Amino acid sequence: MTVSYAGEVPNGSSFGCFWRILWKWRGSVYKLVWRELIAYLCLYYTINLVYRFVLNEQQQLIFTKVRIYFGQQGESIPMSFVLGFYVNKVVQRWWEQYRLLPWPDTLALFISAAIPNATGGATKNETGRLMRRNIMRYMVLAYVITLQRISLRVKRRFPTTQHLVDAGLMHESESKIFDALNAKSPMSKYWMPLVWATNIINRARKEGLITSDHIVQTILMELSDIRRRLGGLIGYDTVCVPLVYTQVVTLVLYTYFIAALVGRQMLPNMPDAKDPDLYFPFFTVLQFVFYVGWLKVAEVLINPFGEDDDDIELNWLIDRHIKAAYLIVDEMHEEHPDCCAISTGNVWCPKSYHIPSPLSIIDVRSPKVRRKIIK
Repeated sequence: MTVSYAGEVPNGSSFGCFWRILWKWRGSVYKLVWRELIAYLCLYYTINLVYRFVLNEQQQLIFTKVRIYFGQQGESIPMSFVLGFYVNKVVQRWWEQYRLLPWPDTLALFISAAIPNATGGATKNETGRLMRRNIMRYMVLAYVITLQRISLRVKRRFPTTQHLVDAGLMHESESKIFDALNAKSPMSKYWMPLVWATNIINRARKEGLITSDHIVQTILMELSDIRRRLGGLIGYDTVCVPLVYTQVVTLVLYTYFIAALVGRQMLPNMPDAKDPDLYFPFFTVLQFVFYVGWLKVAEVLINPFGEDDDDIELNWLIDRHIKAAYLIVDEMHEEHPDCCAISTGNVWCPKSYHIPSPLSIIDVRSPKVRRKIIK
């Protein structure tokens, strides 16, 4: 699941507030780049040791010229521009995909208010309840079918239609219809449960459970928005960032640091040497961590529904959505506190607009109203 740290930095103006998050390992830049950094240092020291103990003086002189050439030419690679633009686009796509994930709460509220358990003064029956539950089940089913296609975690949890049946998201009869249509046309049919949901809504209107065409239109618009969001998720999964762009950025980064393997070597007895002969390339390592970590940001976020630390936990969302949907349309349907019975006592009174707060949480600082005097 996405690593959340907002609660650990409640006051950004305090000294050292953000230092504590630098020591986190899960989802950190250290976890992403440590393997590449170890491999890079091994290559760096291999070249350095070969220069010091294997090459003769003539060969060392040739290597020194090569080092100067690689150092000068490597700095001409426009890595910051290419990498910055690429990461910006990937982060933008990542956030847009998260915002496309539909939540069933609004639809559940509409369904709960629109479809009662019975019509008029008739006695209550199970028809309205079953309609509400099935509409929400179909919504979550369409959600899961979509995520099966774009998320490896969800695919592992529900690899086949039978697993959806075992989980209670699909009935055996619905599974047969779904498999039969898949045999005719193998395209993604995430919209099929939404079609079933609209048919139930039309039936509820014909039977008088829904009393207005305007209510039907409102519910259908919400279902259409859910379908649009699910279709958008599949579109993002199908149309990725152009492969050639990803290849260019990756080649630019690794070409830069391959050149730095030679061009950043700190060698002894160099003519006109301005840098000391240090045994550890401190600033080269920092640059490697910064730039490779920058690229790793894009590599992690390019698929927000994968298995990285910062990927969205879709299985948790599925469990949450089905529980919340059933809670709204079933357990809480037509249930609310008696507003007439709680109009007196310690309950907040409309005549008093001051809500008391504990002294421990009162902020003594209050916003000052600036008044402008007009002459």
